Amino acid sequence: MEGISLEELQLAARNHGMPLEALRYPVTPVGLHYLLIHYDVPAVEPDAWRLAVGGLELSLDELRARPAVEHIVTMECAGNGRARLEPRPVSQPWILEAVGTARWRGTPLAPLLEEAGVPDGTVEVLFTGLDRGIEGGDEQAFQRALALEEAMRGEILLAYEMNGAPLPPQHGFPLRLVVPGWYGMTNVKWLSRIEFLDEPFAGYQQSWSYRVRQSEDEAGEPLQRMQPRSLFVPPGIPEFLTRERTVAAGEVSVEGRAWSGLAPIASVEVSDDGGSTWAAAELEPAGEPWAWRGWSFRWDAQPGEHVLCSCARDEAGNEQPVEPPWNLGGYANNAVQTVRVTVTP
Repeated sequence: MEGISLEELQLAARNHGMPLEALRYPVTPVGLHYLLIHYDVPAVEPDAWRLAVGGLELSLDELRARPAVEHIVTMECAGNGRARLEPRPVSQPWILEAVGTARWRGTPLAPLLEEAGVPDGTVEVLFTGLDRGIEGGDEQAFQRALALEEAMRGEILLAYEMNGAPLPPQHGFPLRLVVPGWYGMTNVKWLSRIEFLDEPFAGYQQSWSYRVRQSEDEAGEPLQRMQPRSLFVPPGIPEFLTRERTVAAGEVSVEGRAWSGLAPIASVEVSDDGGSTWAAAELEPAGEPWAWRGWSFRWDAQPGEHVLCSCARDEAGNEQPVEPPWNLGGYANNAVQTVRVTVTP
């Protein structure tokens, strides 16, 4: 495999994943939540900032005065797992940690769209952030669009708080879009403008990036909802460089969390022999509909070398694959996690 480039290291230094031991928290502390910033964190003067929605303009105070709700939402980067593909697509080199769960507070999107007046013939709603940069050779703001019927879902938020505090600058202050169930690129940060479109949006982040394709000649399929995934809270203690784990023999409580944007989690299975045999884990009671679900497994750890795996299945029958599905952008790699563990006598 080709080595990590300086450009990729630069991206990795700006963006960070959630340490997997933070899976023990039902809601991820803000500083541990994964973070991906495409361009720069924009400078925003909150008193001067306005959100344009059709012909309306609203200040942050006016948005905060509207009816508010809170949702606990698991958010995952579409590129999570990219660095585990071979050949490795060159981009932000995520391994498995590009995920987090936060408590978002804001005002529902749909009533504001209705108040602004949805024009006849609208097919999509376009969301534009204040962050600007160059990608694909074009200068652009970060923009994503949703089909009108999707944008009118009741759970979609214009969020101004994260875990009970104002959005921090890196997470989109003063306002961001939160679309439960969808991969992170849809949740536009530093939101400044919402527009109604009478034809599908053809901007870079929609028509080229975030599409699953095998070659540059393909149009590809757009990424939308998160595929099922399960991850371990790392058991035992790590070796510093390799992160391989060591535990003492005996009964070991293994735990983790699972999620899917397609349907609620139905089951998680665990293997200690690299996937040759599997056993059912115990699921925590179902909680918030858009948040990950905890699971646990009592492992009779015998001395020797083991490879732990976990596999999630959702209620729609979607299941993690054993082998990662390769694509040009390195997206939606939800192959089962493997964790090497040495069990000492």
